[in-house]
Amino acid sequence: MDDARERLEEQRQQVLRRLAGLTDDFDAVVAASRDTNADDEHDPEGATIAFERSQVDALIRQGRRHLAEIDAAVRRLEAGDYGICETCGRAIEPGRLEARPAARTCVACASGTRGPGARPGG
Repeated sequence: MDDARERLEEQRQQVLRRLAGLTDDFDAVVAASRDTNADDEHDPEGATIAFERSQVDALIRQGRRHLAEIDAAVRRLEAGDYGICETCGRAIEPGRLEARPAARTCVACASGTRGPGARPGG
């Protein structure tokens, strides 16, 4: 489980760095919009700035969700539930956990090939 903790911490640090960069980008876009015409609808550059602001905001929200998933995985690790599929209760394949350390479900449940509520041995 030390490997899992290291992978989760590494991913957490990557997400935090990415969020810091995106926050800087968002601040720059907002600052740029202050220097332009306030009428986004009629300003040819306004639509681009509004789009960029929306896009960066979406990436920030995505990063925050990923950070929450990582934190939840750390809590599962501490509780002894890490690596157990939340849908079927089977072990999540090591390769999946290596690729996606915050995974909550096994490949079969994530892909929908195992019916909902399926239990081990069923």
